Amino acid sequence: MNFHAHYAGITEPVETCLVGSGSFGRSYLAQSRRTRLVNARIAVDMSAEAAGRAFAAAGFAPSEIALCETATEVRAAWDSGKCVAAASLDIVLGLPFQLLVEATGSPEGATQYSLAAIEAGRHVALVSKEADSVVGPGLARLAQQKGVVVTPVDGDQPSLLIALASWAEVLGLDIIAAGKSSEYDFVLDAATGDVACNGVTRHLPALREHWLPGSRSIVANAAERARVLGEAFPLRAVPDLCEMTLVANALGFSADTAGFHAPPARIPELADLFAERDEGGLMSGTRRIDVFHHLRLAEEASFAGGVFIVVRCDNAETWEMLAGKGHVVSRSGRTGALYLPRHLLGVEVATSILDAAGLGRSGYGGDYRPRQDLVAVALRDLAAGTVLKMGGHHHSIDGIGAEVRPAAPLAADRPAPFYLVADRPLVRPVKAGEAIRLGDVEIGGDSGLLAMRHRQDALFAAV
Repeated sequence: MNFHAHYAGITEPVETCLVGSGSFGRSYLAQSRRTRLVNARIAVDMSAEAAGRAFAAAGFAPSEIALCETATEVRAAWDSGKCVAAASLDIVLGLPFQLLVEATGSPEGATQYSLAAIEAGRHVALVSKEADSVVGPGLARLAQQKGVVVTPVDGDQPSLLIALASWAEVLGLDIIAAGKSSEYDFVLDAATGDVACNGVTRHLPALREHWLPGSRSIVANAAERARVLGEAFPLRAVPDLCEMTLVANALGFSADTAGFHAPPARIPELADLFAERDEGGLMSGTRRIDVFHHLRLAEEASFAGGVFIVVRCDNAETWEMLAGKGHVVSRSGRTGALYLPRHLLGVEVATSILDAAGLGRSGYGGDYRPRQDLVAVALRDLAAGTVLKMGGHHHSIDGIGAEVRPAAPLAADRPAPFYLVADRPLVRPVKAGEAIRLGDVEIGGDSGLLAMRHRQDALFAAV
C-alpha cells in the first residue's frame, strides 16, 4: 500500500484527545509531534498534573502546557495554542477534536469514556483491550448507529493481526491459524544453560536438549520444552488470550483449545506447529487463534511480540520457490507461516486515527460481533469474600486464569467475562478449575461496564 496516496484526501490534521497517559499514551503524544496529519493537544488523566507530566515526557516545554480545572480554562488554553492537560473528559468535550484515544486500561473507565465520546459524535480509538473484550462489539455497533467509528489501534497486536489475516483472505489464502508471540522472549545462553525472560533468569540446562528438534516430532519437542520452561516460568498470560479474543470477534476465528496450546517455539517451526493434526501439527481445524513463546539465542532477532498466520500451501511449485527465498514452510511443504515481527505500540496509532476519522474505516472490519468471550477460571479454591483484585503491568488477577470460549449473553449461571469480574468480591466459594459465573460475584448497580454488556447482549440478540 502507498500510504501517501491512501491518505492523500486528508488535508487537515485530525485533532485528538488522549484519555490515560500511561506508557502507551506518552508514546502516542511523543509520536504525534512527528506526524503531520495528527494533532494531540488534549490529554486527560486522574489529575491535570498527571496529564501535564505526560506532555512534558513527550517533549513539550512547560510554557506549552496548561493545567486546566474548568471548561473556561480549557477553552482559553486551546485558543492560545497550548496543550490542554485536564482531569475530566467533561470539561474538554466542547473542544473541536474529532477522535478520542482511550488508553486508561480500566474496564469501567474505558467504557465510560468511550460512551461519552460516541454520544458526543466523536470517533474512538479503543486501546484498552480489557474493556474491548467485554463490550467492544457493542461500542462499535453504537458508534455505527451514531455515524462515527470505534477502532482498535495499529501498534497493538489485534489490529495488526486482523489486517494480516484479512489481507491473506483477500488473496485467497486458506488460513489454518492466526496468532502472536507472547510479550517476552525466552532467551537461552547455550554455554551456561541459563534462560532469561522479562528480567528473570533461571538455570535450565535441559532446554538445550530440546533446542533443535532434529528428526523428532516438532510438536513433541515443543511439549518437552514447555515441560522444562514450565518449572520456572508461567506459560499462559491473560493479555495474550484477551488480545486474541478481539481477533476472533473480528474475523470469526475460534480457539482450538480454550486455554490455547501456546507452544515454546523457534520461528522456523511455526508452519509445522500450527498445522492441522493430520499434517502433524496442533490444530484440530482451521481459522484458529493461538500464541507461541518465542525461543531464541541472545544474538538472534526477536519476534518483538509480532503476529503471524499459518496458511495452506496449495501450489507446491509456488511454495517451493518461496521456501527457497527464505519463507517459513513446514517439513511437509503443505503449510507456510507469514509474519510481521513488530508491534510499535503508540508509534503506529496514527494510521488507525486517519482511517477512522479521515476515511470512516474501522480496523475491526465490517462485522465485529461477540463471537468469543474471555472468561475467568479459578486456578485454586477461592473463598466467599475474596476480592478479585486486578493489578500489575498485565492487569492480571491473582489465582485467576482465563479461557476463550464461545460468547453467550450474561446470565447468573453462565461464566462471566474476565474483566467484568475484575475488582469484584466473590459472594460464594469457587473451586479450582471452575469458571467464575456472573452470580458468583457482586457487581454494583452503578457499573457502566455491566450495563453496557447487557446493552451489547440486546444489540446482538436477534442477529
